[in-house]
Amino acid sequence: MRIIRFVNDGFAQLAAVTDSGQIFALPQSDFLALVKEADAKAISPLALVFNTIDGSEAFKGQVEELELLVPIEAPEVWAAGVTYERSRDARNYEATEGRLDASTFYDKVYDAVRPEIFFKSTAARTVGPGGEVQLRSDSVWQVPEPELGLVLNAKGEIVGYTIGNDMSCRDIEGENPLYLPQAKVWKRSCSLGPAIRLAETVDNPYNLQITSRIYREGEKAVEGTANTNQLKRKLEELTEYLIRDNELFDGTVLLTGTCIVPPNEFTLAHGDRIEIEITGIGKLVNHVVGAGN
Repeated sequence: MRIIRFVNDGFAQLAAVTDSGQIFALPQSDFLALVKEADAKAISPLALVFNTIDGSEAFKGQVEELELLVPIEAPEVWAAGVTYERSRDARNYEATEGRLDASTFYDKVYDAVRPEIFFKSTAARTVGPGGEVQLRSDSVWQVPEPELGLVLNAKGEIVGYTIGNDMSCRDIEGENPLYLPQAKVWKRSCSLGPAIRLAETVDNPYNLQITSRIYREGEKAVEGTANTNQLKRKLEELTEYLIRDNELFDGTVLLTGTCIVPPNEFTLAHGDRIEIEITGIGKLVNHVVGAGN
C-alpha cells in the first residue's frame, strides 16, 4: 500500500494506492496525521487505510495522470554517506583526483562503527515529483544520488519508505571534506516521492531494486542499477545514530546513501531529466534547471 498526495480541485489530497493501482481518497490532512490516528486507535496504518477505504469508490484514472505533490513535507531531511562500497570508491576518486590506490578518510568512514550522517534539506528546499531540481552556479561536476528514504516519526521509528534524490557537487566535496554542506545543501537540491510505501507492507527492505536513468535531449545518457542488499549498514543502525542526543521531528526523512554513481566524466546539465525507480514505491521524475532559474 502506497500513500500519495496530489492536487484535487485546487487542494492537496491524501490518497491510498493499492497494489492493483486503485486510488482511494483519505480524509487525513497528511501522512503523519494518518500514522498518528492509527496509533491513537491502537491499529496499524495499513488497517486504518483498509477501514477507511472499505466500500469507497476509487478515483478514475492512473497515478501517472495525477498532479502529484511531495508525499510528505519533511521538516528535515538527513542523509547517510559512504554506506555502499560504490559510494566509498566514488568519494575516494573525488578526493584523490582519480588515484584510486590512495587511501582516504572515506575508507575509515566505510569501516568505522559510527556512520556518516549529515543534514541535507528542509521542506522549503525540497521538491516533489515532476518538480525542478537546480544546479549550483559554482560547481562544474554535479550528479543525482538515487537513495532509499526512511520516513520517521519523532521516536525514530520507520513508518514508511520513499525515494530520494540527494543532489551532489562532486568537485566541491572532493576539494575539501569540510565543504560537504555546500556540496549538498542549496535550494531545490533534494527531491522526494512519488509516494510513501507503508513500512509494514515491505517484507524485506534489503531487497529493493533501485534504477536510475538520466535523459538528455530525449536520449538516455546514463543508466544504473543497484539493490539495497548492497548496503553496508542496517537501517536501524542509521536511525539510531540520527536520534542519538538529537531532537527528531515527526516526518523527518533519512536518505540511506547511494550505490549508483554516473561515470566520472558525466555532469548534469540544464534540461536533463532524472528518473529514479525503487521496487514497490514508484518512479520519481525530476527535471534539471540551471542556476538562477
